Amino acid sequence: MAGRFAPRHPRADVRGGIPRQGLAPGRVRVWVPDGPLELGLVLGPLRRGPGDPTFRTTPDGAVWRTSRTPAGPGTLRVSARGGEVRGEAWGPGADWLLEQLPRTLGADDDPSAFVPRHRLLALTRHRRPGLRLTRTGLVMESLIPSVLEQKVTTLEAYQAWRILVRKFGEPAPGPAPGRMCVMPSARTWALIPSWEWHLAGVDDKRASTILRAVRVAARLEEAAGMEPAAAQARLEVVPGIGPWTSAETVQRSHGAPDAVTVGDLHLPGIVGFALGGDRYADDAEMLRLLEPYAGQRHRAARLVLLSGRVPGRRAPRMAPRGIERI
Repeated sequence: MAGRFAPRHPRADVRGGIPRQGLAPGRVRVWVPDGPLELGLVLGPLRRGPGDPTFRTTPDGAVWRTSRTPAGPGTLRVSARGGEVRGEAWGPGADWLLEQLPRTLGADDDPSAFVPRHRLLALTRHRRPGLRLTRTGLVMESLIPSVLEQKVTTLEAYQAWRILVRKFGEPAPGPAPGRMCVMPSARTWALIPSWEWHLAGVDDKRASTILRAVRVAARLEEAAGMEPAAAQARLEVVPGIGPWTSAETVQRSHGAPDAVTVGDLHLPGIVGFALGGDRYADDAEMLRLLEPYAGQRHRAARLVLLSGRVPGRRAPRMAPRGIERI
């Protein structure tokens, strides 16, 4: 569809008051990583489904992201060529996004700390040397979609995130691809009416958890400067946020290499099948199999998922509940 429509003239958006900057150039930073880097592997975990309004991959291989930074909303375009990475950013949060760019692309990560104990993981690491663990430095943008993913199908969670961000977020600053948005502010999340949560397919339990979290958003964002374990402990103080949600959050906000996800419906069976031939493994068995990778268990699980060695499906996919139709 690219090129079929003429670009819109820059104008202020009535919802956010942030001007669309058309084709105005953004601020630029060029960074050279110290090893192989594959943008899709590093930034892929930040994408919440193919229709995520905050994430877009364009045919030229560039990755576009929007974020609500401490300095305000911003749009970041990242591209890689010839061993260097080029970041271009727009909006009030542009400088913050460019300062964070190396950490977002895994500069703080140390892949060499991982010592494979299984042939499968050794082969996968060899085939995908560009895997780095992202560290966004932002807690709420990973926490809220993780709460939406609690105990529902991924399709339901992705749909809810898409609907709520598009309806209550702000248009992305700069020349972002069409319909990209910045997630709502904490205050906006807190003011979403109950029926809008219902229309987005979000039950009261998950909505209430998000509302409790955004009321203390400033305190939760402070966790970005803590060690991952301490950050998880702070997140879990909020009722409705448990080990599954806190791990899914710090894996992205902190680049935590050891924050293995427990309480997941599928991960124990996948790890159990790949490392021990046990498709019915539970959390305890998964943790036992990952024990040799203490300190790097999240990376080991990522490599398992990238290996493609997963057990065959034994039952149809769980059908979405569609509570918005009730």
